[in-house]
Amino acid sequence: MDINSVSGEIIDGAITVHSVLGPGLLESAYKKCLEYELRKRGLKVLSNHKLGLRINFHVAHRKDGIRRIVNGL
Repeated sequence: MDINSVSGEIIDGAITVHSVLGPGLLESAYKKCLEYELRKRGLKVLSNHKLGLRINFHVAHRKDGIRRIVNGL
């Protein structure tokens, strides 16, 4: 998978988690649920990649809480 496909899967997984849980829970709940969702999609949950996504689940609309972060450039 290329980096855009992976980030698309992550965003789609975050939307799924947010749709089920809604806003207002603790970060740890979203983290565990998103990790589960991504592993279910066949993705490895690793850090130190060139592209990162900062996801804020405490928003009414998921698209308002996603920021792309480029590491090491």
